[in-house]
This record gives sequence, C-alpha cells and structure tokens, in this order.
Amino acid sequence: MKFFENVAKKIFHDEGIPILEGHVAYSPEEAMTISSEMGVPVVIKAQVLTGGRGKAGGVKFADHPGEALKVADEILGMKIKGERVKHLLIEKKAEILNEFFVTVSVDRGARRPVILASKEGGVEIENLAKTNPEKIIKYYPNPLIEFLPYEAREIARQMGVSSDLISPLGDIIWKLYNVFTKCDADTAEINPLIATPDGLIAADAKLVVEDDSLFRHQDLVERLHYKKQAVDFVQLDGDIAVIGNGAGLTLTAMDMIKLNGGEPATFLDIGGGASEQVINQALNIVLNYDPVKVVFLNVLGGITKADDVARGVINSLKQADRKVHIVIRLTGTNEDEGHKILDEAGIPYEISMEKAAKKAVELCNQLKE
Repeated sequence: MKFFENVAKKIFHDEGIPILEGHVAYSPEEAMTISSEMGVPVVIKAQVLTGGRGKAGGVKFADHPGEALKVADEILGMKIKGERVKHLLIEKKAEILNEFFVTVSVDRGARRPVILASKEGGVEIENLAKTNPEKIIKYYPNPLIEFLPYEAREIARQMGVSSDLISPLGDIIWKLYNVFTKCDADTAEINPLIATPDGLIAADAKLVVEDDSLFRHQDLVERLHYKKQAVDFVQLDGDIAVIGNGAGLTLTAMDMIKLNGGEPATFLDIGGGASEQVINQALNIVLNYDPVKVVFLNVLGGITKADDVARGVINSLKQADRKVHIVIRLTGTNEDEGHKILDEAGIPYEISMEKAAKKAVELCNQLKE
C-alpha cells in the first residue's frame, strides 16, 4: 500500500525525522487560508502516488496567499501520469543548501533489505543511477540483527559529506531504517533530504507498506487528521470582500451589498469569538486576493470583542503590501474601546450595517470610475 507524502511525513516525524511545517488543502480557498495562517512563502505540492510530479508541474511556490490561491487552482484537478490531483500539501518554503537521497527497500535478488544513499539527491536521481552509479552508496544491513547507529554513520561517511554532517545524516538514515522495519515496508525513502540553516529536513517522503502486513498496521491507514481552519472562506465573482463573525451575519452582509448594487468577492466567516489573530488572518487573505477593491468587515460583538477586532484591523493594514479600502461596521462587546482604537488610528467605522454596506458599494463604484 502506497501512502501520500503528507501521511508518510507524519510517520517519519513520529520516528524523529525532521519535516517541514505543512497542512493539507482540498481547494484553492483552503490553500489560501493555510498560506495566510503560516504567514511565510510556501511550496504547494500535488499529493499523488506516482513519481515525476515536479517535472509535470505538480510542485510550485507562492510568496503570498493570493498567489497560493492561483497556484493551487492550477494544480488541483491536473493529471500526473494518469492520476488526478485531489489534494495538496502546503509547506513552509525552505532555504536549501544541499540535497541528498536516502532510501531503504528490498533487494529481491539478494533477499534482504538494502540502503541506497547519495549526496546528489533531487529529481535527477534516476539519471544518476544510470550515468554515475558509483555515486550511489549501497549497503546491506543484516535483517537478523539490529542495525546500529554506527553503521548508519559509516554510510554517511562513504557518501562523502562534510564531517559536521556525518552524525546528523547517519541519525536520519538509522531512523529511516527503523521506519522501514517497524512498518513492514517495501520502501521508505527521502528524496530530497535537504540541508538547511536549521539542519537536515525530509523535504519529501515515500512509504510503501507490504499489503499482507496491513492487518498489523491499522494505525497507519487511519493517519489522516487535518488541522481545522480558523476561518471559512469562499471565493466569489465580485470585487467587495465580505467578512463577518458568523455565517448568518456574513450572508446578511452579502445581501446588503447586493441590495445596494454591489457584488461580493468573498464569503469569509471568522466565527464567533474570533481573536485578534483570526481577524488579522482573515484580512490578510482578502487583502492579497487581487479582485478585491473594497473590504466590508461586519462585526457584531458578542464573544468577539470589538477592541480585539480593531487591533487586528490595524495590524493587518500595517503589514499589507497591497493597499485596499476597508469599511467597518463594529458594534457590541467592548465597542467603546474598539471605536477609540480605530479613531486614534484614523480609521472610520459605522455602527449601522446598512450604512456600512451602502458606503462600501459607493466607494467601490468610485474606484471603478
């Protein structure tokens, strides 16, 4: 049984192999939300059970949430060697200093496990095996006795890496072999294993488990647990981003925009009890969504506190690379404090949702003139 990269990485991480922060997305909107939450440039990777996705365009980078939305839309649904991409892995973009290749598999001819390793990892490893096979180290552990850390360090030494990498690289080889044996695997592979300023990290992961052993590994089959996103985001066709704290309030705000002749660009529900961080995240999403000309933030504070909303708005506007007009309707819990914060920052607001919606549409129309 083959495992998707995101699942294989969790299994590797449980054994102590470092991986990049990453989350799974099933839609462009989810990819955009995850990118916003992470707040860093990301790599967007098609999750397929076949190789060659990099050369097929299934791995791309995005510097901001708006770009993540676009890239995810391009990758989702594409076919890679006949397999349709249904979900993505969104990871922090790493600073790569070097790439290595390590795999543990079964040599059918020798009837025993084999470790293959090279200090030249990446997408060209298959060509390297054909053109310069001497650059790939081959080691046969004895399956009847324990594979020891010093053996793994010797493999790293034979790879020809610098002395400071022998110990950490040997540690990862040893842990990868442990994954291979514990999971009854046919293959456990890291390509590339990258050297970064923070150390060695598994930038990719491949795990194939022997089907006949799966009755012993139901925990592996049930490893898909995803982080719940703090906001619900839907992309629409208009140019006024609508944000509200609650699905009903957000839909009502959209209706008010339509009633005044405008077109919503988003449905973005930050939920009840939204924190300053969630407000910041929501605004970061829409401020990086190119079609948006005006943002309509509609908050009726209950559990959500108006002063938290105000601080989140100010922080987002300070951080934004793209300047977008914002219209705020803010009332409810701690509204006096919230209004004072906005006044001091010179940001206008309304208490009436009807007035705020009308103002957002008027402002958007002026920008089109």
